[in-house]
Amino acid sequence: MPMKPIVALLTGGFTKEAEVSVKSAAFVEQNIPLDRFDVYLITITQDSWYYVDQSGHSHEIDRADFSLHIDGNHIRFDLAFIMIHGSPGEDGLLQGYFDLIGLRYTSCDTLTSAITMNKAYTKNVLRGIPELHLAASVVLLEAQQANAAASIANELTLPYFVKPNAGGSSIGMSKVRQVEELQAAIDLAFQTKNTGKQVIVEEFIEGREFTVGAYRLNGEIIVLPATEVITQNDFFDFEAKYQPGLTEEITPADLNEEQFARVERIVQAIYTKLNCKGMIRTDFFLEKGTDKFFFVEINTIPGQTGTSFIPQQVRAYGKTETDFYTEIILEALRA
Repeated sequence: MPMKPIVALLTGGFTKEAEVSVKSAAFVEQNIPLDRFDVYLITITQDSWYYVDQSGHSHEIDRADFSLHIDGNHIRFDLAFIMIHGSPGEDGLLQGYFDLIGLRYTSCDTLTSAITMNKAYTKNVLRGIPELHLAASVVLLEAQQANAAASIANELTLPYFVKPNAGGSSIGMSKVRQVEELQAAIDLAFQTKNTGKQVIVEEFIEGREFTVGAYRLNGEIIVLPATEVITQNDFFDFEAKYQPGLTEEITPADLNEEQFARVERIVQAIYTKLNCKGMIRTDFFLEKGTDKFFFVEINTIPGQTGTSFIPQQVRAYGKTETDFYTEIILEALRA
């Protein structure tokens, strides 16, 4: 009987998003078919990389080759299924390590992960994609923090979105309606930990908000049904994302045939131009009055709980989460 592939399912991380990563990994673990794969849940923190066995004993990962030594057995993994949102799972750090030791993984590669964690760099790469629009923006480095507000008021039109240039889950993000509010919003974004000490200020796009998942299967980029996000908060911030009752999510979204065909083309172009791998999720605004899709950001390790966007979209596409995660694993093993 052939050996089952051994999968390291990675959770934890270095940022506030670690709590979300734990929930995502738990959901993925529940939906990976254990008759086809052996799965080990590995927690990664700044202090320790470890696996907890069924008896509750903790075993440290050997970082020389990302393996486990348990009761005289040397366990080597065939694949890392990365479910760490933010650093080090989404910014290229783990991908670079896995590239060095020759271990395959489910996410985008080192370069793509590093680029896509930086919102400004991502927008520059995507510039020129047909039918995709980009809001005007300014990037601030740490040395520019103190006196940024006045110069931005001359370059951009209110209102603004202010956010860490390399953050996730809308942590440290603010919507600014008056210039007097801008400096405090900039300071808040700079104070957000593990986000690269850069801040991006963008013109606000008024319209409907959508998020669209995609993944590659047998060489084809499959775009999942879109989700429309309608929040009671001023914008889709961390609280709106994770506190029940603050957001209505409609999957599949109420887009007409032309709009969905257009966003499908855009997502496929984004996936291709950024050289993505595995599953991604891209957020857009559909501008009121113009019907233009504006890029917001891309998420290369999207959340995976029963109510998260990607599982919603997978179900709307007619698949089970088990089928979907099996396809993600097999595609990465073939890479």
